[in-house]
Amino acid sequence: MRQELMSLPKGLADDVARNLVMVAQLLDEEPDRAYEYSRVALRLASRVAAVREAAGFASYATERYAEALAEFRATRRMTGTVDLWPVMADCERGLGRPERALEMAGAPEVQKLDRAGQVEMRLVAAGARQDMGQAEAAVVTLQSSELASSAVHPWTARLRYAYADALLAVGRESEARDWFAKALEADQNGTTDASDRLAQLDGVAFVDALEEETEDVVPDTATAEVASADSEVRSEVRSETQPESESESESEPELKPEPEDDVTDEADPSFLDAPFKEPVQSDED
Repeated sequence: MRQELMSLPKGLADDVARNLVMVAQLLDEEPDRAYEYSRVALRLASRVAAVREAAGFASYATERYAEALAEFRATRRMTGTVDLWPVMADCERGLGRPERALEMAGAPEVQKLDRAGQVEMRLVAAGARQDMGQAEAAVVTLQSSELASSAVHPWTARLRYAYADALLAVGRESEARDWFAKALEADQNGTTDASDRLAQLDGVAFVDALEEETEDVVPDTATAEVASADSEVRSEVRSETQPESESESESEPELKPEPEDDVTDEADPSFLDAPFKEPVQSDED
């Protein structure tokens, strides 16, 4: 890749390289972000094969199979390599064309692939068989010397896992369990979920303790917050209503009507003897 970038002006080459590095770093964990970086690199240097290949894998990771296939084809035209043949066939599967993927599996290009590439092609072909409802044929497709070998290679876990899955699809559960166990033994990097599949076959259910604890705590917290808010509202209502009632009762004493025959023109000065009382003020005032 470095040699390809040397054909670009230095500043441009540096920008393209930075974007390609981000694609590589984000591809597995954040494929959508990797895709965005790949589009930037593609706009900057679309005539560089490494850029087209990176854009293809970013599109493939985000299930943009038509874009991925176009980029892989462009890379193959630029380089003449057949290394991308299996992933190109898998793009055909993603586009709903498993028959085309099977045609590619029987093409002369497969004979030019290295051992790892041929295993990848076998995996794609078996997947195409399953897409077409040919479960038994998928089992036969995966049977090979690579599957029978006890040696562990980077592709061994995925091959054993695919075979176990194919066996399970045709009802051979006991054999499937054995091959899931073999896949787990070879899966040194955790590329498959063989352990989960084994647990399912054994009837073991995993419980997420942290999730349960969260489910237990959140409702209680929410209830406490509602109760606290309700208490505050009731307190405010009491503080607003009580002072008014007390003020009204003290500032407006009850007057008793006097008989009409006792009414005189002179006002009774006795109320002046009572001391004046200030209304009670609340904290809210």
